[in-house]
Amino acid sequence: MTDNPTRHERLRPMELLGMAGVFGLFTGLIVLLSTRQPVLSAIFLGIAFIVGLVVLAMLSLASKPNSVERAEVTDANGRVKGLLEDPDEGDLPPRDLPRGH
Repeated sequence: MTDNPTRHERLRPMELLGMAGVFGLFTGLIVLLSTRQPVLSAIFLGIAFIVGLVVLAMLSLASKPNSVERAEVTDANGRVKGLLEDPDEGDLPPRDLPRGH
């Protein structure tokens, strides 16, 4: 696999920023049309943008990875790469780890 991200992977953060911007503009426009106060509208625009950005980021983190993403984080044995591995061991069988009390 190549390390170069695809165009979709590179533009994914811009999609989230754009959708959060649309949420902010919509909220700011509604507040401006209902109150006729531009300062209050700008405040609500900023708040809606930040809240929309946080919500979209949390939803993207909560989504299930597809097969390509799962293949990137697992090795040939199906284990997660880098999890409880000693870089000096190589491909030795796993040790018995302490289980607690």
